[in-house]
Amino acid sequence: MYDYYAGGAGSEQTLAENLSAWSRVWLRPRGLVNVSEVSSACVLLGTQSSLPLVLAPVAAQGLLSDDGESATARAAAAAGVPFCLSTSGSRSPSEVAAAAPGASLWFQLYVDEDRQVTSDLLSSLASFGYRRVVVTIDLAVAGRRERERKHEARPVGGWASWLTWADLDWVRETSGLPVVVKGVSTAEDARLALDHGAEAVVVSNHGGRQLDGCVPTAVALREVVDEVHRAVPVLVDGGIRSGADVCRALALGADAAMIGRPYAWGLAVAGEEGVREVLSAFEEDVRITLALLGRTRPSEVDGSCARLAGW
Repeated sequence: MYDYYAGGAGSEQTLAENLSAWSRVWLRPRGLVNVSEVSSACVLLGTQSSLPLVLAPVAAQGLLSDDGESATARAAAAAGVPFCLSTSGSRSPSEVAAAAPGASLWFQLYVDEDRQVTSDLLSSLASFGYRRVVVTIDLAVAGRRERERKHEARPVGGWASWLTWADLDWVRETSGLPVVVKGVSTAEDARLALDHGAEAVVVSNHGGRQLDGCVPTAVALREVVDEVHRAVPVLVDGGIRSGADVCRALALGADAAMIGRPYAWGLAVAGEEGVREVLSAFEEDVRITLALLGRTRPSEVDGSCARLAGW
């Protein structure tokens, strides 16, 4: 199980570079600014959030804790941040919604070969309180993940080599919900997402689990932000490990970050309380970083807050 959650594709070059790329975004602290009242809160896609962070979809969380995604959703609700449930979750959308009243819930979609199965799923989401559908576009086929092959494990998740951009319209119409496109790493795909009505895009390379050797998300983020020109919110995941990393993402133009592995480890160690501890640490670090940057809220972070080292 550890190798499944920790591992990446190929030689895990992208897995490592997702992390190291953020370390090459140097922060620029400012002094003698009144930071006696600093808030990490923001408005994300029209909803108040305690910090610019979303819990990314992580499959099969029942392997990490008996309560699985239900525990994660409760922790997210308590912290005041959105949680995105995976199609490959160990709990159904209705179970998760019932377990965490008041949670800000998103749903990440893999399309089943039987379209009717997916259609029935999509048409039920709004009634359970889900606010948007996150369509993952970087899983046309499964990446070659050596750690999983070592254990003869079948990858958890779905892949759909037949899907095209036109299918986003079907997802939106069937669900009646806004669509977020996740897995964008180029200007070309960012533009297509906009052309097909995406509410937001997520710069992601599937945590380094798909195409090894691809562009780290911290680098791809700038290309995507330049292309969309603030037309829609841009989120980013991959290698985000601290509140300082969240602020680095904001400085490069992101509206928020997503995390997967950090809260998965919290869930594995201590269930719901473990996820709460991870989120508490992120919130504290965001507030500390904001103060040292001379900013009082996430919306004040801009390009002047960072300098790039070597790229």
